[in-house]
Amino acid sequence: MGVKDLVRTSDIRQSTVVGWAWASLVANIGIILTGGLVRLTGSGLGCPTWPRCTDESFVPHSSLGWHGAIEFGNRLLTYVLIAIAIATFFAVWRWAGATTTMKQLTVLIGVGIPFQGVIGGITVLTQLNPWVVALHLLLSMGLVVAATVLLVLVRGDGGSTVDQLTRRLVLLAYGLLLIAIYLGTIVTGSGPHAGDADAPRNGLDPQFWSRIHALSVWALVAVTLVVIWRLRGHRVQRAAWMVLAAELLQGAIGYVQHFTGLPIGLVAAHLVGGAILLAATTYLVLQVAPASRENADTLA
Repeated sequence: MGVKDLVRTSDIRQSTVVGWAWASLVANIGIILTGGLVRLTGSGLGCPTWPRCTDESFVPHSSLGWHGAIEFGNRLLTYVLIAIAIATFFAVWRWAGATTTMKQLTVLIGVGIPFQGVIGGITVLTQLNPWVVALHLLLSMGLVVAATVLLVLVRGDGGSTVDQLTRRLVLLAYGLLLIAIYLGTIVTGSGPHAGDADAPRNGLDPQFWSRIHALSVWALVAVTLVVIWRLRGHRVQRAAWMVLAAELLQGAIGYVQHFTGLPIGLVAAHLVGGAILLAATTYLVLQVAPASRENADTLA
């Protein structure tokens, strides 16, 4: 019996598929939070090896203390993500309204989650090398993008036609956001929250890279303001306002955490805020369809 036999279309409702798509998005944002808490509490090597927690056991023992429990708990959450990914896969593949792209996205997310676990294992085996830790986060952000696209597609949130310049500005904003996220990982890799007292840092100047990161965010806000102005009177403007609100909140958290010594709670909020901002901006990108040659002049 092949995959097609197992996932024959049925009378599964769209609302059920949407529910699982939401679960996938929320879960992939949630694992970013729990993974961040592992690092922020100094529990990155709470389980000193991988795939076992210790050389003798898959589960932590009392001598590892609460650090071992936190690190192992985050590993267990990977299985929750896998369960949600499997449920989403079957819901989409059994839905009569599913497209090839939707099905491919469920496969991508399903494969990405265990691969993310492997990257997590490499971070432990490399003693929390900051560049590998950054890759771990970036892959999670990629899964958030895939889950957002899937959610938009199964909801049937079709895009609206905009002029080419506006669409290019939206894509520029998206590119600036991706740059800002990557620069944020560089700042993190040079900062104090290494995940373990003996974990290496990337050796870069945190003050300098914090300023570069802030500049990328200000550029992002500036481009978003231009996008909002160009979308005046357009139904998609609401999505752009949501993106701007997320940017301003994320920026405010970033500045407060910087000037208050990077408290754990604010750093965790900044991580989640980054994922939510990425999801919101991905949604905006999907809402702006390029104008056809015939009507581009009238929309400009």
